[in-house]
Amino acid sequence: MNGKLPIFLVDDDSAVRDALRLYLEGSDFAVKTFESAEAFLGKIGGMGRGVLVLDQRMTGMSGLELQSELKGRGVELPTIFITGHGDVPMSVRAMKEGAADFLEKPFRNSDLLASIEQVLSQDEAKMEENLYQARATVKCNRLTPREKEVMGCIVRGLSNKNIAELLGVSIRTVEAHRGRVMEKMDAGSLPDLVRMADFCF
Repeated sequence: MNGKLPIFLVDDDSAVRDALRLYLEGSDFAVKTFESAEAFLGKIGGMGRGVLVLDQRMTGMSGLELQSELKGRGVELPTIFITGHGDVPMSVRAMKEGAADFLEKPFRNSDLLASIEQVLSQDEAKMEENLYQARATVKCNRLTPREKEVMGCIVRGLSNKNIAELLGVSIRTVEAHRGRVMEKMDAGSLPDLVRMADFCF
């Protein structure tokens, strides 16, 4: 497989499940299918991350109800809804609740594939941002209270002279603090430092 997130396909129509599973596996995805929302919930504990492809109208719990249940459990999965024409208003509601996309039946398999690829790209960007934030937070925690104070002044655009006057220290002291801040934060430039500062204060 290609190392991407697995696809969790929930649809109570066995013909649809089988057809989409074969197509997605042929596109080098790992696919796990479920005949109902309840069946999916029964297995979710050990599944980890993935992309949820979810039929809106099913016997038993609906797709929208499953989305609400997952949200209540604190489970975040990028979700693509498959809907019939009459389900479009419900799917719009699902989007407002955090669904990534919805496809109206009948749709081309290639449309589903394109939607999954887009969701995966967005998920990867989100994971990278979360990792960046976590690393920035760790770096911030290395700073002394004074260094953090100087950093706050730097990202506000104050000059070394202004910072020295504000803190009642010499310009040389500010320069020393500034150097240590840039080193500890592993910041190659002022814009780097400004971006990381969003996670420090």
